[in-house]
Amino acid sequence: MTRYTAATRFDHAAPSRTAVLLLQLGTPDEPTPGALRRYLREFLSDPRVVEIPRVAWLPILHGIILRTRPSKSARKYASIWSDEGSPLMVHTRRQATLLRGALGARGHDLEVAFAMRYGNPSIAAVLRELRERNVTRLLALPLYPQYAGSTTATAFDALARELAGWRNLPELRVVRDFHDHDGYLDALVAGVRRAWERDGRGERLVMSFHGVPRRTLALGDPYHCECLATGRLLAERLGLRAGDWVVTFQSRFGRAEWLQPYTEPTLRELARSGVRSVDVICPGFVADCLETLEEIAVEGRQAFVESGGQAFRYIECLNESPPFIGALASLAEQHLSGWATRRLDDAATAARAQALAERGRRAKALGADR
Repeated sequence: MTRYTAATRFDHAAPSRTAVLLLQLGTPDEPTPGALRRYLREFLSDPRVVEIPRVAWLPILHGIILRTRPSKSARKYASIWSDEGSPLMVHTRRQATLLRGALGARGHDLEVAFAMRYGNPSIAAVLRELRERNVTRLLALPLYPQYAGSTTATAFDALARELAGWRNLPELRVVRDFHDHDGYLDALVAGVRRAWERDGRGERLVMSFHGVPRRTLALGDPYHCECLATGRLLAERLGLRAGDWVVTFQSRFGRAEWLQPYTEPTLRELARSGVRSVDVICPGFVADCLETLEEIAVEGRQAFVESGGQAFRYIECLNESPPFIGALASLAEQHLSGWATRRLDDAATAARAQALAERGRRAKALGADR
């Protein structure tokens, strides 16, 4: 048995392919305690996600959290689950399909796939599927606009871990972040303005990003800085004045201090200070999920109204909006530069087929099966 793996049906005469691989965080397979336990075990066992010494953390994870949290989380997931499945899965699948179409309309002939860092489809499984289609050039595009060690870096880890066992490695490029990409910011602006035209404008725009422990800032993680940059650039494009908007951080876990200000206390304080209407957007999420649909649109609304607020408007994520799909296509094109992804004319196609056939004949003459 060989140490390194290869495609099951490698053909020396097969044309090589280019692929764009969208990477998302993940979702349980179904909204049940058992599925949540499997998902949380994988997620919370990642040392990039929980930077606590294993000897201290694993007994807490397996002895307390995985015994109590799955049932509670399953109920929350059930409240947002649709007939098509998890919202994050549904939106990510659609984004991949639409991106394939958008790149095709721009003249590119390539594969577009998606994978989840935790859960299914796994990064390893999708990489192996792409290998079977003779993908030799791979652009990995994590769908995290702001870089963080607990999101972007752990996706890189999974890519490297799988590729470390391959015999024939693809040429690899990875998008690090796109927090200040013009297309991404323009798509956010379009979403906010569309919501304002439809529902009216609130007194404050709250930009809620996923939180991380504050100590990661001191350790050199750029996430906090990139979130603030996105917030500032979005406010500038919307023509907002100081005091019209605020950046906050949600989804705190555990007792340690996380990035502040926290979203829910901020919503309560705004209501208590006399603000009667707020709009809330989550720029760090490109697809609606549990953290946006339940934590913000439900729990955040409840906190604001209970504290005296009147109108709470959640602005949906970018999802499959045409401006965002266009932004993804432009971002992909930027990082695909120099790779042969353009459709060939008939003469070029025939010449390439002839060259590949000759390569296959030479490989057979040297003893290759295919």
